Amino acid sequence: QVQLVESGGGLVQPGGSLRLSCAASGSIFSINAMGWYRQAPGKQRELVAALTSGGSTNYADSVKGRFTISRDNAKNTVYLQMNSLKPEDTAVYYCNADLRTTWSVRSREYWGQGTQVTVSS
Repeated sequence: QVQLVESGGGLVQPGGSLRLSCAASGSIFSINAMGWYRQAPGKQRELVAALTSGGSTNYADSVKGRFTISRDNAKNTVYLQMNSLKPEDTAVYYCNADLRTTWSVRSREYWGQGTQVTVSS
């Protein structure tokens, strides 16, 4: 059993900052990558940022220079520091992890339950 638990969402004014956290727990053997996706009402889920175990990062063009993804490997936790937030960043943010459990030879994706981020004055 694997769980991804997100925290840190909320309501913030335009130009403000938020920090999201996602902790992975359970029978984890190894984690290949962790990342964040978001889904706004009426839109498809999209990649926001991802970080591989090797340290490579990938950001959506819309968040480059404003968001930073980081990871604490010892805690199996990924963070998303969001600065200069805009109303268009409003969405449910989902944590994603590509990992292998102790009882499987293959890795697969797992998802968190989502956390709401609302940017509004």
